[in-house]
Amino acid sequence: MKALLGKEVVLREGELLAKEADNRNYLDELKSPALLQNFYQEAGINQNYGSKHMAHTGWEDPSCQLRGHFLGHYLSACAMRYFETGDEELLAKTNHIVHELKRCQVENGGLWAASIPEKYFYWIARGKQVWAPHYNVHKTFMGLCDVYRLTGNQEALEVAVAFAKWFYDFTKEKTREEMDNILDFETGGMLEVWADLYEFTKDEMFLTLIDRYDRYRLFDKLLDGVDVLTNMHANTTIPEAIGAARVYEVTGNERYKNVALKYWELAVTKRGSFVTGGQTCGEIWTPLRSMAQRLGDKNQEHCTVYNMIRLANILFTWTGKVEFLDYIEQNLYNGIMAQGYFRGGHANGQTAEFPEEGLITYFLPMSAGLRKGWGQKFSDFFCCHGTLVQANAAHNRYLYYQNDDEIYLGVYASSAATFEVNGAKVTLSQRRDSLSGSFHSSSTSSALQAVGDNTRIYPHQPDVMKQCFKVSLDQATEFTLCLRLPKWLRRTPELMINGEVADLKALEKDGFVRVKRLFQNGDELSLSLPLDIYATKLEGSENMYAFSYGPIVLAGLSDGERTLHLKGHEIQELLTHDNEREWGSWKETFKTRFQEVGIKFIPLKNIGYERYQIYFPVEE
Repeated sequence: MKALLGKEVVLREGELLAKEADNRNYLDELKSPALLQNFYQEAGINQNYGSKHMAHTGWEDPSCQLRGHFLGHYLSACAMRYFETGDEELLAKTNHIVHELKRCQVENGGLWAASIPEKYFYWIARGKQVWAPHYNVHKTFMGLCDVYRLTGNQEALEVAVAFAKWFYDFTKEKTREEMDNILDFETGGMLEVWADLYEFTKDEMFLTLIDRYDRYRLFDKLLDGVDVLTNMHANTTIPEAIGAARVYEVTGNERYKNVALKYWELAVTKRGSFVTGGQTCGEIWTPLRSMAQRLGDKNQEHCTVYNMIRLANILFTWTGKVEFLDYIEQNLYNGIMAQGYFRGGHANGQTAEFPEEGLITYFLPMSAGLRKGWGQKFSDFFCCHGTLVQANAAHNRYLYYQNDDEIYLGVYASSAATFEVNGAKVTLSQRRDSLSGSFHSSSTSSALQAVGDNTRIYPHQPDVMKQCFKVSLDQATEFTLCLRLPKWLRRTPELMINGEVADLKALEKDGFVRVKRLFQNGDELSLSLPLDIYATKLEGSENMYAFSYGPIVLAGLSDGERTLHLKGHEIQELLTHDNEREWGSWKETFKTRFQEVGIKFIPLKNIGYERYQIYFPVEE
């Protein structure tokens, strides 16, 4: 199975498109000399610390041992954006940066192309503490590989291959124990890079590097069923599991496939998660089924969310299991969208106590009464700053997949996918019907004000996610459309094909509605997924619950921990719609019922600088 990517999938509207636009603007704001500042310094091209181009601080400051890590993320994001949209401006900027990296490489002697000195690696080889040099250089390799793969820039591959020769020489005389000791320092995705470069070049040097960078101390215990993750740094090992997956894909070695599957089983299936889908606190894995003891101010590191989505995507293409798509949706709505590019907004002369925008929050606090902490555009540059620009570069990922004559739908979003099946060219268009009956967006708009039936049919929030699909093709052809039935469903959905209600039970299998038919040009389907408020118990607690509305986690606005009381009601009855509509849009805002003092709930992804509470003690 393969994911449909690039220009095959066009994102048309909605929050994901807005996040992409914010990300594109940010990529433009970041200037090449500032992005290259530490590479220039290392190559002796620009040694003026007072230069106006030394504009990035935080982890990009020349005094930081991780300086320069962000550039690789930036190159990856630009390449992804170009691959999706054909953005020529970003392509030109990307090509310039790659050329400057080549220039730095030449100044460094022809091999070294990093923003840090080689001696950092000699230090870790003798056990001297230094902050993750492999993690750092991996980002540069990653950016170069993505630029070559997604834009075809040959110079990017040349720089990466020459750079790899330094590591081949560095590790040549190392024993297995010496290599294992080196790899105990965070290695990032080096294994994935060697797999990518082997796929690109078929050079056996990269097979040798794959073997040298095999994390035997981790992988062997994983395969033996040992819990090697509890209380261990999460984002050290997630890229290594992704690397194992990539090695399997390019070599066919089953050991690496089993490593990736075992990693998921231990990290997710056995461990459980917070209601958001995240599983970390203070950057480490929580104990198995014991999230209750780890609510704090440093939950759900953004990097782990992004990389676990990547792993889930790979495993879905291997297995076709719906659980991986459910995981992606959960973490996209309540991780990626909740931790990056916040935008508020006030009308009618109102002003906000806090800023109206937020760039990236490293962690997502889960303890009651805390706030998200937002990083700044030209400072901070912590690790999640890098995965921010990658995560939001191309939200057309994870939407459509193809397995021969089967088309699978992952995350539902207004979009269109073009593919070939049985010799026919097919375009599948998807839009979300808001059921609002109006396109009126604000009090100042001049939008069409025609009378619509839905304004009468749905006087209140309809509590339905309705996805409408239209098939366009050049010749009638048979294929199977596999529509995901999300794990958050609490009521029976409805499927209509060309205006007629279908027997959904007869079509449901393994979490998908499988519509196999001879599709004609213009065929239309709709899938109505009921949305309900439901409560999820915190793993390891006695009475702590979080609330969701379909895939969306809700946060109560609260300065401290509040307790909810059932008073004879079911837990899901404690919340009800509040201010359910503005202009032409249904809102996802709620309030409590049956409590002495009410609490307002809004989607966690819409929280900016407010104090909030996700988990509530619930008593009778």
